Amino acid sequence: MPDSSTTNVPDVPAEAWSGVHRGPLRVGEWVRLTDQKGRRHNFELTAGKRFFSNKGHLEHDELIGREEGFTVTSSAGGQYLVFRPLLSEFVVSMPRGAAVVYPKDAAQIVALADIFPGARVVEAGAGSGALTCSLLRAVGPWGRLTSYELREEFAEVAKRNVDQFFNAPEGATHPAWDLRLGDLKVELPAMDGQVDRVILDMLDPWNCVDAVAEKLVPGGIVCAYVATTTQLSRVVETLRAHGGFTEPQPWESMVRDWHVEGLAVRPGHKMIGHTAFLVTARRMAPGETPPRKTRRPAPGAYGPDYTGPRPADIPPLPVEAGDGTENGTNTEG
Repeated sequence: MPDSSTTNVPDVPAEAWSGVHRGPLRVGEWVRLTDQKGRRHNFELTAGKRFFSNKGHLEHDELIGREEGFTVTSSAGGQYLVFRPLLSEFVVSMPRGAAVVYPKDAAQIVALADIFPGARVVEAGAGSGALTCSLLRAVGPWGRLTSYELREEFAEVAKRNVDQFFNAPEGATHPAWDLRLGDLKVELPAMDGQVDRVILDMLDPWNCVDAVAEKLVPGGIVCAYVATTTQLSRVVETLRAHGGFTEPQPWESMVRDWHVEGLAVRPGHKMIGHTAFLVTARRMAPGETPPRKTRRPAPGAYGPDYTGPRPADIPPLPVEAGDGTENGTNTEG
């Protein structure tokens, strides 16, 4: 049989900033051990150090220098699969400040917001750096990702996680990344130039719509990541009422695993259900508006109980019908 060793396969070039290595495991890399029950352990390889678990210990030196994808046995007989962690595995186990954007949503953002190599992207906020890693890998070292984070402690966690994933040298970080402390609503209007994509992972993305419209190139995409239906409604209606974006597209994704053993083929008992809603819209050219929707809203959709932003083609409510409101604005003194 032909030799299947990958020892002579060259490593991924460092200038690609992929966060991926080929070849034997080396000191300073992170590995992911998975036991027979599916429990996972991530740690950095250090010469002379030991890994401890309820199944005994392993010497790091037993792992260093071997090709990933092998099984190792601990001192107490526990068996572990050894691989380098994938990005999707890294982000769900890394240290957290804020909640992370899960891989199923990060993948949707990268694909459906069309993040491309060389893109100029703005992200708010950085959180723990999970989505940041996916965005940086997508834009590549020749793109630009500017991340705004309000809280310094979250920014510090994000920087550590991003630098760890991309194996950044001491004192360096990904060349495409510009991490800034500040409020996007305040900082974005002062930012130089225009951008191709804006990703809004924040509590009130609707308050940024005007600033985003000014900075997005025609054809550019805004993508909002929100947790609740009230946030979803507000951001969709604000984008729609602005008039300078295409019809907003809201959705969510759910992931269900399957159990497959011989004739026993059925849905698994675990499912990643609701994590967040996503909304995308494209920027129209200056002075242009999208075609009017041919399908009218359902009766009562914008009735007296609705107090949010109103699309331009929806007539305002009479003051008396709206209980002191008109166009969703409180008119009381």
